[in-house]
Amino acid sequence: MNAAPSRLRAQQFELTRHLRDPQASPAPGGLEDRRLGIYRDLLFNNIEGLLASNFPVISRVLGDQHWSRMVRDFYRDHRCRTPLFAEIAREFMRYLEHRNNAADPAFLSELAHYEWVELALQLSEAQAQNDAANVTDADLLEHAPQLSPLAWPLAYAWPVHRIGPGFVPERAPEAPTLLLLRREPDGGVRFSELTLLTYRLIERIGEAPQLSARQQLSALAAEAGSEDVAAFLAHGSDLLRRMRASAVISFTATSPPT
Repeated sequence: MNAAPSRLRAQQFELTRHLRDPQASPAPGGLEDRRLGIYRDLLFNNIEGLLASNFPVISRVLGDQHWSRMVRDFYRDHRCRTPLFAEIAREFMRYLEHRNNAADPAFLSELAHYEWVELALQLSEAQAQNDAANVTDADLLEHAPQLSPLAWPLAYAWPVHRIGPGFVPERAPEAPTLLLLRREPDGGVRFSELTLLTYRLIERIGEAPQLSARQQLSALAAEAGSEDVAAFLAHGSDLLRRMRASAVISFTATSPPT
């Protein structure tokens, strides 16, 4: 009786090894292969279907055979950090970050992140901040903009938002792809392309939320080598107002004036 738990544990590991890799790990003795086959197909197909729904572009770009082999490798080799089904997509992304297969396209890891991050923002429990009505557009330069936790700036070497079966680039372009991902009040997720200066401004706001809008724009003007700071501030003010209107940034009543 004392040995029963250890025997059961050994049998469970033997079974799971077989289900993960039936070619290399023989099935436990005494089990009918027909019944085992049902479990083998059910478990793998569930994972494959879940990943295909989370990474539809990757599955179409790779094609059925390459995609199926990749999912089989993930299913066999990767050790997930969580049993939650909602986290399987993150685990697959982590697996691809360290996968080394010459047959995979070079953009695979970035494309996986691009497809995963939409789900991540949808599931995020972060809440949008209230915008202070007493901070008017006329004086927003004197207050500190706050980046919404539901607005995520993203930078990629590859044009991940354009990749699909009809566009499979072989080389990354010289310019990076800069995107903003934001969750709307209705729960929908939207992507938009950013210029380099807009991306850097959003990045700066996230890095130094204590700085006023004037300080942020003045520092950005210096980074950009702009000699007409007044014009830079005027253009930046218009950009901040648009970002505020779309809830990418907000201002609080306690934002410190300069």
